[in-house]
Amino acid sequence: MIQKVKITDIFSNPNNPRLIKKEKFDKLVKSIEEFPEMLKLRPIVVNSDMHILGGNMRFKACEQLGLKEVYIIKAENLTDKQLQQFVIIDNVGFGEWDWDILANAWDTKELKDWGMDVWQNNTENVDYINNGDENSEWVDMPDFEKGDGYIQCNIIFATETEREDYINKNLIQYKIINRNKQKIVYFGTEAK
Repeated sequence: MIQKVKITDIFSNPNNPRLIKKEKFDKLVKSIEEFPEMLKLRPIVVNSDMHILGGNMRFKACEQLGLKEVYIIKAENLTDKQLQQFVIIDNVGFGEWDWDILANAWDTKELKDWGMDVWQNNTENVDYINNGDENSEWVDMPDFEKGDGYIQCNIIFATETEREDYINKNLIQYKIINRNKQKIVYFGTEAK
């Protein structure tokens, strides 16, 4: 049963194995501020001693916002082992995102504002690759250039023979992989 209690009546879990980065925490605070009804729909889970099992970060965000009361639900009739198990299972992400649906049916900016790690555009990836330090795995790899909707990789051969061998042995194939499909592309032409 969901209850509304004074925020001072519940306690953080000192053994909470979850961390949150400042940027994500700020987004969580903002989301609670903009959509406080979410707290009732997803109450903080506590044990019989009012120690938090699930919702430590929401609790901290509520404290930062100066909320006086929060919604809780008590985990009752569970063994110590089950209580411990709940702390982990509550935070494990069993599902995966359908990136195609997200890309086509949701606003990327809103998703990012709501705290979701959304895909990066090619420009961000190219900048990351090109700014690697001397210990980067990309040192001595081909240069990447930005383009409209694509990344171009320039491969420089020492001799014309090496270039011909590379082309003739079909070493120019590369794989484009997303989470749902895999296809091999030969210089922009799909392989059969």
